[in-house]
Amino acid sequence: MGRINAPLFEALMRHAGSSPTSFHVPGHHNGEALLHALHTIDPNDSLEIGKQLSAVMRLDLTELSSTDDLHHPEGAILAAQRLAAQCYGAEETCFLIGGSTSGNLGMILAVCDPGDIIIVQRNVHKSVINGMKLAGAKAIFLTPHIDSSTGISTIPSLEQVKLALRQYPQAKAVFLTNPNYYGMSVKLDAYVEACHEQNKPLLIDEAHGAHYGMHPDLPNSAIQAGADGVVQSTHKTLPALTMGAMLHMQGQLLDRRRVREALAMVQSSSPSFPIMASLDISRAIVDKLGGNLFHTAIEAVHSFRIWVKESKMIFTVGETELHPDKKTDPLRLILTVPSGKLTGFELHRELEKRGCWAEMSDPLYTVLVIGPHVCAEGAISRLKDALTDIHHAYASAECRQLERQEQMESKDPNEGISEPVSFARVKKQTSRSVPLHEALHHPSAEMIIPYPPGIPLLYPGERFTDRHLADIRRLSDAGARFQGAEDSTMDIVAILIEEKC
Repeated sequence: MGRINAPLFEALMRHAGSSPTSFHVPGHHNGEALLHALHTIDPNDSLEIGKQLSAVMRLDLTELSSTDDLHHPEGAILAAQRLAAQCYGAEETCFLIGGSTSGNLGMILAVCDPGDIIIVQRNVHKSVINGMKLAGAKAIFLTPHIDSSTGISTIPSLEQVKLALRQYPQAKAVFLTNPNYYGMSVKLDAYVEACHEQNKPLLIDEAHGAHYGMHPDLPNSAIQAGADGVVQSTHKTLPALTMGAMLHMQGQLLDRRRVREALAMVQSSSPSFPIMASLDISRAIVDKLGGNLFHTAIEAVHSFRIWVKESKMIFTVGETELHPDKKTDPLRLILTVPSGKLTGFELHRELEKRGCWAEMSDPLYTVLVIGPHVCAEGAISRLKDALTDIHHAYASAECRQLERQEQMESKDPNEGISEPVSFARVKKQTSRSVPLHEALHHPSAEMIIPYPPGIPLLYPGERFTDRHLADIRRLSDAGARFQGAEDSTMDIVAILIEEKC
């Protein structure tokens, strides 16, 4: 390699360069079985498929003495993970080949035994919910804070986290998601301090922040703030293969042995070496370039923001700074059309028609993820052309009033803290359908998620309260769609039939 130090990738290249004859899995045997089969089918039409796949297959190996073992690393993988920990400022880093999902599962299984309580942000990724199901844990859900300028949810307030820790001192950990999908983050230092004062680990799903802390204009990472366990999807914002992620750990509050044991359970015993090699290379690139990796892209996005503001088109783009304790990722663009001439979904589709593929959209916003390779002359120039064309097509369109989601949080932090919700595996419970007003005080049999904003109002087993009924009516009247519920109008809801002793 010479210029960058990537021990795992180098080990794979050394093995491939030794002209090995494979008598082991995987079945493509260094790509030779693939090329043989393709040649047998059609000698004249196998070149392109073989060209695209066989190079990767040379690195797609199994656990050999020359490649190491992810679940018991002693050689190149161990060296690569140690370099990653050093790069990110962690005490220990584990490579993940199942995305951030496997890291979230591993952290929860490490801290929770059946019946244990964990304090969790209500709008977490489904992998967190599945982790609690596997652990048989109970969740204390905290309602996220709603940013007043955008209507987008961020993490629960610090006051709410402190209150939950006081009310549930038996909780094993606090689990939060930061940043959100829109690239909005909150400084975590005070959250770390609050958790550590109660001797509880703070676990962070930082899937969208693998590049955080690498440039002065980027938010600090959760590890830099002192969080105990942090999962990052390296593949989302750095040049790693899909499903490549990392779990960073530090301090004494998170039992790392249990984390490793849990990861061995939820990750494949035949891990992908190309994915792990891409993690090693991504770390090596960050080590070598540091903030220079992102500088050109950040400058290009800054110029783009100025262009949008000065062009006076139908679009606006979210501001970089929200609040002294909040920050948005400068490499994540949030586009919206305030006049309502286009919804976020419609703008997303119009961009696709012009060859620009966005990350996601909702009724108001279209979100674009900017890679470190982006420059003003390339991808940004094409984006400008697409937006200019869309502006000309819709500038004279009729204006519409697009209702922004009303805030769902309460001034009283107590109302944002749920009762314990059990995710223990139980026999299927009987449910029945009732009119919404009859559900008061009964446990819900379904997950009720109004969209927007996509924050679950109720998980199965949580009891309907007066506040829930009022929120459901208000949101339904405003036109919100409800995911997870049998009746999307919410006139009828499903409740669990409780057995009488």
